[in-house]
Amino acid sequence: MHINMNTSNAGRPSGTNMPAGSSLERQFYTDPAIYNLDIQKVFMHYWLCAGHVGRIPHPGDYFIYHVADESLIIIRADDTRIHALFNVCRHRGSRICTEETGHTKKLVCPYHQWVYDSDGSLIHARHMAAEIDFSNFGLHRAHCRVAEGLIFINLAEQPPDFSPFERDIVPRLKPYDLGRTKVCHARAYNIRANWKLVVENSRECYHCGVGHPQYCRAVGFAAAIDSPVAAEKENLVCSSQQELLAAQGIDSTQVPFLPGSWHHCRRFFLRDNFSTESMDGRPVALLLGSVTDTGVGVLAVVTLPNLLLEISSDYAMLMRLAPVSLHTTRADMEWLVAEDAVEGRDYDVTRVTDFWRLTAEQDWKLCEDNQAGVNSTRYQPGPYALVENGVAHFTHWYRTALTNP
Repeated sequence: MHINMNTSNAGRPSGTNMPAGSSLERQFYTDPAIYNLDIQKVFMHYWLCAGHVGRIPHPGDYFIYHVADESLIIIRADDTRIHALFNVCRHRGSRICTEETGHTKKLVCPYHQWVYDSDGSLIHARHMAAEIDFSNFGLHRAHCRVAEGLIFINLAEQPPDFSPFERDIVPRLKPYDLGRTKVCHARAYNIRANWKLVVENSRECYHCGVGHPQYCRAVGFAAAIDSPVAAEKENLVCSSQQELLAAQGIDSTQVPFLPGSWHHCRRFFLRDNFSTESMDGRPVALLLGSVTDTGVGVLAVVTLPNLLLEISSDYAMLMRLAPVSLHTTRADMEWLVAEDAVEGRDYDVTRVTDFWRLTAEQDWKLCEDNQAGVNSTRYQPGPYALVENGVAHFTHWYRTALTNP
């Protein structure tokens, strides 16, 4: 099997006459060997968003983060620090935590009852030789960083530098004070599509006009793709918001995907009569952080390979993707509201979640249909549209990632 790793042409397939800027070859979505390479070179190398601190507010709280065959215990220790521990007993390899979320004073392997502290250190191993050195048998750890309430983990021995995210993205998140939000609802989906097709779908709005009519009612740039008149109006609307943002200390400049970078953010504004990303445009919860006006639009943050975060003035939607198998991708979604918001008084879960639940489920259907077509022997890479530059960037980034040592 020949895999073209030429990274000078984003997504250019080998053995064809397609121009630069065409989609990936069929084997990248269907070949088990390439899927295994994806796990090794991408998901075992880059920083992954595992979730939000609101899921584990108290010492002993934990949740499980899955990526392919790996299972990580994301746990808040007694000293309140958060750890990412491989869910693999150091005795004979059993899973330790078998529930997706919970609370525990100690981590006890259900097989032979080895006991670990919440920081992963081994503290009891019954019937073992006296000379066993417990310090050599703590749970394996993943690198873990917390930034504005977002938990990032890295499974490599030597992770890439995390400081560019802290430098570029964290200041833009601060007005929302995400570290002081709570998860008002969480939902997981298994999508019958290769993880790359799901990421590609999230990197373009070429499909939005037909695929997301409700989204286009709220988001001006999505509808403007097919209308030069609407696009010009959208530019004027965006320009008129700058004074409002500046008055609230909100940085509206974009952080672009630069060569070699894995993070991006941009701010966009909603259409007339929409103050937040909701089905009717009306607010759905208390304003977040230091935001004092619903007219600040939406901050969108992407980190490759797995995070999409969209923050309106009153809630945030956090979506994380992870491969389960060659043709299955898990999407974990969390909706965040101010930590002091009271359900039934300050927000209604259905109104908070309706907009992105519908948008996401529309996307999952498109991704599954895409996978079904790519599975055919008649699939051939096709050229990207001018508005699919986000997909072209991703495929270029992905091919480069496969060359990681």
